[in-house]
Amino acid sequence: MASTRRLAAILAADVVGYSRLMGADEEGTHERLRAHFGRLVEPKIKEHRGRIVKNTGDGLLAEFPSLVDAVRCAVEVQRGMIDREPGVPEERRIRFRIGINLGDVIAEEHDIFGDGVNIAARLEGLAEPGGVLVSNTVYDQVRDRLPFAFEDMGERHVKNIARPVQVYRVREDPDGTAQEPALVSQPLPDKPSLAVLPFQNMTGDIEQDYFVDGVVEEITTAVARLPWLFVIARNSSFTYKGRAVDVKQVARELGVRYVLEGSVRKAGTRVRITGQLIDATTGAHIWAERFDESLDDIFVLQDQVASSVVGAIEPELRLTEIERANREASQRLDTYDLHLRALGEFHKYTANAMHEAIALLKRALAIDPSYAPAAGLICECRIVLIAQAWGPVSDEERAESVSLARQVIQSTRNDPDALWMAAMSLSIFGHEHAAAARAVERALSANPNSAQAWEAKGWICCVHNQPYPAIEAFERAMRLSPLDPLRGYFAGGLAIAKLAAGKYEGRWTGPSGLFMSFRDI
Repeated sequence: MASTRRLAAILAADVVGYSRLMGADEEGTHERLRAHFGRLVEPKIKEHRGRIVKNTGDGLLAEFPSLVDAVRCAVEVQRGMIDREPGVPEERRIRFRIGINLGDVIAEEHDIFGDGVNIAARLEGLAEPGGVLVSNTVYDQVRDRLPFAFEDMGERHVKNIARPVQVYRVREDPDGTAQEPALVSQPLPDKPSLAVLPFQNMTGDIEQDYFVDGVVEEITTAVARLPWLFVIARNSSFTYKGRAVDVKQVARELGVRYVLEGSVRKAGTRVRITGQLIDATTGAHIWAERFDESLDDIFVLQDQVASSVVGAIEPELRLTEIERANREASQRLDTYDLHLRALGEFHKYTANAMHEAIALLKRALAIDPSYAPAAGLICECRIVLIAQAWGPVSDEERAESVSLARQVIQSTRNDPDALWMAAMSLSIFGHEHAAAARAVERALSANPNSAQAWEAKGWICCVHNQPYPAIEAFERAMRLSPLDPLRGYFAGGLAIAKLAAGKYEGRWTGPSGLFMSFRDI
């Protein structure tokens, strides 16, 4: 049979935890799965004019001439599975995940190919046990033709697909009346809030739960060290372990704005850990990444992943909070809102923006003179003005920056960002290099995953003529934030440190102002 192209509704189904089920009872699982396929799944597909393209052992791929038929079939299969194993313990029950997409496929006699098929398979992998996920293409075609509700799950980045896919979960309660019992919603705290949910163990080995949970605990501990972030304790987050969850509902129950979720897969001595950061108030995906590592040392791996995740999500959270503050503008601003707006100006990275940021920060200090983040950022804005040769900084402004830096260091609040900014100010404006070194170590103690604090340490080590610790610090900064908009500072510092160490390979073409010696500023 020659290959042909056609538009098809594609359904991908798979058994949840198939390897684990087979490991526990190979023959019993195989027989039960055959019975489900023969008595429920295959008849339903035929009833809705579908065709099984291939059986994958623990799942199948089917195509339908109609999206309405495909979605209706999927819902009826999942509904039928609910009562098929009443005497089987929950942990041993067979449950399907189903994904549906519409795509132009290359069709052969026993298989179909194309991005449309790949997306259906990825949606199936994202679905909860007993759940059905559809793409936005499917949603647009069937939302007014079926008596089901479609819950927007936001955009998802899926493997080997360049653009994110808008995902919808199919529910059987079109008017929302069949939702879970209402639980008490917690109010949002007065600063950004995050819950790190238990990651899915997708290794196929329930004995690896300890490793998966360890990764999540390390990430929770690391993000909890960020003083500007409210983080839900591990014991509360882990009450959702093993449960199919609605991110928006979890956020309401825990009283958080952001949720971090993920999964762990393993193949031989390699492990893949994926993470997704979600704004639960909108369902939007802020960040998604995967980490492929070796299992040579489990504890080192847990530390590395936690460090990488925190280093990646911290700037994303900051930017999201800045955008939110700008959207929710009000006439009465508190210190936090003013600080966020100032950060927004700072990230524009122009001379006028630096001056505007300083003005906003002074308004914040007028409200609360002890607010360390505002004091530290004023120092950093003035350092940037000098480094970029964007204008003079007067003697009075230098003296004020040193005074603000000392205020930050004397504060009982161990804010890592304020501390490294204060350290830079003490070194550059005050030439108090020893005090600056102590301050940057405090910053790294408060948040060892801060790329900017490691960068500050690199510059201060340069001033102390310590090129090798400087090289290590700049390389650590680049590893923690490889896509940082200000990575030119990391690279510039690394170039200077390597030059001082006699390592002349490579070149850098960043801002010329950075080549000035701190002692000459």
